[in-house]
Amino acid sequence: MAKLIFFRVLQFPLVLAVIYLLTFLMAWVAPGDPFTNEKNLDPIVKENLKKKFHADSPMAFLTYYPYQVIVHGDFGNSMLYQEWSVTDIIKSALPVSVTLGLVAMLIAVLFGVSIGTLAAVNRGGAFDWTSLSIALVGISLPGFVVAAVLLMFAAWTRWFPIGGWGRISDLILPGIALSLAPMAYIARLTRVSMLDTLGADFVRTARAKGVSKHLVIWKHCLRNAFLPVLSYLGPATAGAMTGSFVIEKVFNIPGLGQHFVNSVLNRDRTLILGVVMVESAFILAFNLLVDIAYAWLDPRIDLSAKVA
Repeated sequence: MAKLIFFRVLQFPLVLAVIYLLTFLMAWVAPGDPFTNEKNLDPIVKENLKKKFHADSPMAFLTYYPYQVIVHGDFGNSMLYQEWSVTDIIKSALPVSVTLGLVAMLIAVLFGVSIGTLAAVNRGGAFDWTSLSIALVGISLPGFVVAAVLLMFAAWTRWFPIGGWGRISDLILPGIALSLAPMAYIARLTRVSMLDTLGADFVRTARAKGVSKHLVIWKHCLRNAFLPVLSYLGPATAGAMTGSFVIEKVFNIPGLGQHFVNSVLNRDRTLILGVVMVESAFILAFNLLVDIAYAWLDPRIDLSAKVA
């Protein structure tokens, strides 16, 4: 296990370098730049701004910023918010997105696993069909539609604050909106996996030995059925914690997602690269944690095994 973790961590810089280059190419090929958004900007001032941000040519940009990132851990200043560095923006916005993402994934896992397990146990019943229908709606509905419906509900009932950040109550509506899609996927994955596990030999053996039905389902079966869900949780948690672009924009939450939307709209290349690199690092880290959790949940899995 230690050897696997060591080699996986060694791969991180190479993967991040490839992601950086691909993001750089897409950001540079896209038409426009943040300096053309300023109306009637003097050409001399525009050229000075390009030189200041090393954006006068692709090679100048590429030879300056990767060195700054690797050696100094600095993504440079934002081309849009010129008085702010990208590192400072990420430091201020990332905790907001991480908090919202953790709340959303906690709701998704608790309700998704519970609903999926109960649906599998009551296969073919009313609860099973209802949960499948709701899960299908949750997967199909776009995030902005769910967010808009929740905003209208909050405006009508006045039970929850509409937008803003700083109070625990501000987490409720965006947390629910962000959790619905992953909750639906988790419920479906849990149901299918539980149906397969409930028919295993060890379940019949445990029941024949007198082990209670609830203990067999919630302790023995769920541990084995949770493995497919665990695979999904890695990238899903990373995506939720690094900012849901739509949800943060609708609820006016000052998270990383909203900064990413603004950076794309304004062609802020330094901020685009900074946000993408942070999200990529989260995805790589969570995928590694998923592999480690696999071996912990099921000791039969040998992650270091080689093909014969």
